[in-house]
Amino acid sequence: MAQYVPRVGPRVASALGRWAYNWSGFNQYGLYRDDILYENDDVKEAVRRLPPKLYDERNYRIIRALQLSMSKTILPKEQWTKYEEDVKYLQPYLEEVIRERQEKEAWMKEK
Repeated sequence: MAQYVPRVGPRVASALGRWAYNWSGFNQYGLYRDDILYENDDVKEAVRRLPPKLYDERNYRIIRALQLSMSKTILPKEQWTKYEEDVKYLQPYLEEVIRERQEKEAWMKEK
């Protein structure tokens, strides 16, 4: 796979999008949007395909969030994930997995 450069932040930073992002609360634990995706088979496969560095960073964020949740605390405000800095690191891998699955399903229908 070609070198992936993650897209940082949304294309359009709207006030409503920023409010919804902050209201969701996962940013207070230092998590990215891709860290909290529902783990269906496609997401599990995409996570499995992550490079070791991204995989380790994801695990660190999740473990830190679990520890903070268990101690009923949140990160200091300066350490919260900002709306503009949210990295969608899993999207290219997820799109590839979905494309492969759809291609396989189409191929199986032709048989």
